[in-house]
Amino acid sequence: MSHPSSSPTPAPAPSTSADLEVHWADPTRHALFELWLSEMAPRQGLLPETLRIASADASFRRYLRVDTVQGESRIVMDAPPDKENSAPFVKIAELIQAAGLRGPEVLNWHEAHGFMLLTDLGNATMMSAIEPERPQANHGLYMQAVDTLVQWQLASRPGVLPPYDEALLKRELSLFPDWYLAQHRGVQLEGKNREVFDQAFPLIMKRNLAAPSVYVHRDFMPRNLMMPHGTGPLSAQLGVLDFQDAVYGPITYDVASLMRDAFLSWDEDFVLDITIRYWEKARKAGLMDFEDWHSDFGAFYRAVEWMGLQRHLKVAGIFARLTLRDGKAKYLADAPRFLHYIRTACDRYRELGPLLKVLDQIEGTTPQVGFAYGRM
Repeated sequence: MSHPSSSPTPAPAPSTSADLEVHWADPTRHALFELWLSEMAPRQGLLPETLRIASADASFRRYLRVDTVQGESRIVMDAPPDKENSAPFVKIAELIQAAGLRGPEVLNWHEAHGFMLLTDLGNATMMSAIEPERPQANHGLYMQAVDTLVQWQLASRPGVLPPYDEALLKRELSLFPDWYLAQHRGVQLEGKNREVFDQAFPLIMKRNLAAPSVYVHRDFMPRNLMMPHGTGPLSAQLGVLDFQDAVYGPITYDVASLMRDAFLSWDEDFVLDITIRYWEKARKAGLMDFEDWHSDFGAFYRAVEWMGLQRHLKVAGIFARLTLRDGKAKYLADAPRFLHYIRTACDRYRELGPLLKVLDQIEGTTPQVGFAYGRM
């Protein structure tokens, strides 16, 4: 039976009242917020005295929770407009709703100051419900995630979201040599090593750009999916969060994110099981009508691996940047997971052998021996 090859990031300890207290580094911004909230409270039935920290993410954005007179709660997004552009969040929230998915509804947005009032999807993520040591116990949860993903992809239309094009792929891949290698490992690519990366990156981009395009969440994983909550018509569905970076790009991306998680690793039999079931559902929905993908799961799975390789090179760079530039040390602690994903993918394909060799030299790791499918 499959089991996680490493444990997920531990759940945070129970919050104290001090942990939940809302602090403001900028008194002027605090005053603007208090004015906005006081004007909003009567119209939305808010109880300002209940305001507390809900969560923060890897950006400059944070989320607060406030109760209502009806006994419900709402989420407040605090996103300084000089650091965060919230317009994509508002647009994509509408797309999520239009797709029939359970996402936060924007109740009010003060665009100039970067404050937003949202419906609350609860505080239990899919990650919090996962049993790491019993993979099959999570099968139903992952199938719900697969259903959500297919429904999201079926709503796709070209020209609505920014394209996940070569320029964006190239910028993302550059994060690995610029931040993970140069800043974190202290390695400047030169000579033959530079040539290896210069040959591998265009190949990765070419493979991924060949895939058909759909709406891409870009961080579709258990930490950003919320457990069923509430009493509305969509209350039995998983909720979708952290979608503000969505683009129109390779259909392989989000399933790679789901099954090659940034914070949780499964053995390949479980990854294959869920990915095959996604492929079957997507095929029935008409999303696999590309080359031989409709009849050949192996061809699709190889494309997922190439997409996952791009994502993991990018995320390793992002996590190094979050640690070294932004002082968020917890992210780089997951770097070994990404290097494992990267090395496993490189080990599968002959044309990526030189990249694997350079990475092994840099990391001081032993070349991998034995392959699940042999080299391709």
